[in-house]
Amino acid sequence: MAQFLDIHPVDPQARLIKQVAESVRRGGVIIYPTDSCYALGCHLGDKTAAERLRRIRQFDKHHLFTLVCRDLSDLANYARVDNQQYRLLKTLTPGPYTFILKATKQAPRRLLHEKRQTIGLRVPDHTLTQHLLAELGEPLLSCTLQLPGEDLPITDVHEVREQLDHAVDVIVSGGDCGTEPTTVLNMVNDAPELVRRGKGDVGWLFD
Repeated sequence: MAQFLDIHPVDPQARLIKQVAESVRRGGVIIYPTDSCYALGCHLGDKTAAERLRRIRQFDKHHLFTLVCRDLSDLANYARVDNQQYRLLKTLTPGPYTFILKATKQAPRRLLHEKRQTIGLRVPDHTLTQHLLAELGEPLLSCTLQLPGEDLPITDVHEVREQLDHAVDVIVSGGDCGTEPTTVLNMVNDAPELVRRGKGDVGWLFD
């Protein structure tokens, strides 16, 4: 049975943040809020926990997760970023954007696109999430909290308790996050490519 924690989204209780981080370190799967949607997360190095994410979302083995990072220095540990890319990333982070970038050697190979050797990363603009990432001291392996067969992500975590109570270890309630996913930008080539238009505004880049 999952532990349900009501954490303030703007002034998160440090004691509760520590509890969530400890669960992640022990191999737990969590539900947590972000600046775009609620998400599922686990320790980036835990294969068993990652498989639990796949089962919940019914992903196949080829689906790629996102690394949720605290800041650009975190992100740069796992992705190769040149000066031009860095300037754009600095403009868009923190925020509701996911970036596809060439992976570094530090990035876990099982998280990379098999052929392109790319990785998806993001830096969310959400106080609770930022406190959790700071407490962890490393990124979270993550995906949107959207159940199989559903058209939209889940907005009310109270509603999901019955369905996922035995599938996850911690459910963090941190207010309404909406249903609009992140904007996804492929930044592997010289010019960024829009993969998915979402919550993050990039009109000035492409319009």
